[in-house]
Amino acid sequence: MITMDIEQVICLTLALLLAIKYIFFEQVEMESTLSLRNPITMAPSTPNQHYNKTCCIREPSAPISAGPAPPCREERDEVIRPFPEPTPDCHSKSLFIIGEEEGEIKSENTEPSLLQNQNPRGLDDCVSILNNPELGPHLLSDAEVMLLVASKHIPAYKLETLMEKPERGVAIRRQMISAKLSYPSALSTLPYTNYDYSKVMGTCCENVIGYIPVPVGVAGPLHLDGKQFQVPMATTEGCLVASTNRGCRAIALSGGASSCILADGMTRGPVVRLPSACKAAEVKAWLESPDGFQDITEAFDNTSRFARLQKLLVGLAGRNLYIRFQCKTGDAMGMNMISKGTEKALSRLQQHFPELQVVAVSGNYCTDKKPAAINWIEGRGKSAVCEATIPAKVVQEVLKTTTEALIEVNISKNLVGSAMAGSIGGFNAHAANLVAAIYIACGQDPAQSVGSSNCITLMEPSGPTGKDLYISCTMPSIEVGTVGGGTNLPPQQACLKMLGVQGACQQCPGENACQLARIVCATVLAGELSLMSALAAGHLVKSHMTHNRSKVDLHGTQATGNRRASMQTERR
Repeated sequence: MITMDIEQVICLTLALLLAIKYIFFEQVEMESTLSLRNPITMAPSTPNQHYNKTCCIREPSAPISAGPAPPCREERDEVIRPFPEPTPDCHSKSLFIIGEEEGEIKSENTEPSLLQNQNPRGLDDCVSILNNPELGPHLLSDAEVMLLVASKHIPAYKLETLMEKPERGVAIRRQMISAKLSYPSALSTLPYTNYDYSKVMGTCCENVIGYIPVPVGVAGPLHLDGKQFQVPMATTEGCLVASTNRGCRAIALSGGASSCILADGMTRGPVVRLPSACKAAEVKAWLESPDGFQDITEAFDNTSRFARLQKLLVGLAGRNLYIRFQCKTGDAMGMNMISKGTEKALSRLQQHFPELQVVAVSGNYCTDKKPAAINWIEGRGKSAVCEATIPAKVVQEVLKTTTEALIEVNISKNLVGSAMAGSIGGFNAHAANLVAAIYIACGQDPAQSVGSSNCITLMEPSGPTGKDLYISCTMPSIEVGTVGGGTNLPPQQACLKMLGVQGACQQCPGENACQLARIVCATVLAGELSLMSALAAGHLVKSHMTHNRSKVDLHGTQATGNRRASMQTERR
């Protein structure tokens, strides 16, 4: 001991400590682990007898063999099952998977494994537990719940509602779907945890298996009508947010943009059938008369506090009659609201014309989620226009082009090119890009970006010398709302709050939705301004190479090509 150096002393000390731990503590830890896995089962005298027990519970994650389980998170009073078979472990009590190994690490986005009990209970026992209000589904394992689904005792679409936690219902559905896929691990990178599914059920989506995270960028500040807005944009297209941001900067340096709402009216166009074309013409004439319109308006308006019928547009094809109802819907986008009013109005119409047959409450005369000239001409939702004047200096220094070049590209591309293609409402560069990005971020219906992207972009010379640029975007059918649908989800509400338009406007119903439409139109103007400048300056490909994909050495590639061409010439 006297001749030992410090390193040997340390090593000897560590060895002694490990020996003490092994001799005195290892057996205690082993017994503790075994007691957790195999709790003592008690034979209760009554079904309501309780006992306290600690079990390790974790969220559904990777298969059990993938790693160790997290430490115990909950201690709860469990009801002893009044069934003959004792519960061997916590598996039959938890909807969530229980780790087999102490210290197992849970991967948040890995797929849950199928829980297999050593002695699974029969179908009758599982049904009794499910239907017993004192027991419930939290005492069933995932495998037993799936047995109940397969036997039609639990509808698959009601898993979130019937489970003690909606997230567990989603996890079980993922297990069921994964078992039917060619690649069972296909859902392993689709996240589903840490999400409030109570906001989704019955409102936004059914048969949920997870959610898709989409990057959300911000463009701004957007100077519009004397205010500044930071615009959230959800997109996976590189360069889009950066380009829009450049357009916002050009508008800000020019004093801002101005906007106006031209019309506000959502539409629904049912199709009805009469015995003859002449009878259909009679109904058309009655609807277009003051008395007929007044009668239909009364029936329609009584279905909602906000729905107010504005006008009817009636089209006739043989004995079919297409009636386009247009009404205000407050701050809601309003499809459900106007559909309810339309049904009531059609019932009133049948009272006057009993032979009238309602073929469909939507006859594509609305028109919803499809390209249609009627939306381009008559408008749908919010009709908005936005304008700005960009000084020549800003055009040159920020947009890197000239007013003359911008006007020329706009005429050749947006006007003549779209006309050559037979476009309907597509007289723009990429309005749909901006509309879709804002719609996804703000909880709008992404499918309605089809009609909402109707836009004509106009550019003219302005100023004393004609070197300044006047630009306007006119959008007749922006379909938006700030209440209902996806606007109830917390992330989407956060984006609406960024813009100051979340929820209903108490002072002036409908103003928040109109303000959102103005922001959409102004953001489209910013995006049009930047993209058209990139095209005029020849920077489009370079920008996308920088922001939308890995950088490619174009100059190096071109030089290599030139060298190869020279070598081929020398060989010849």
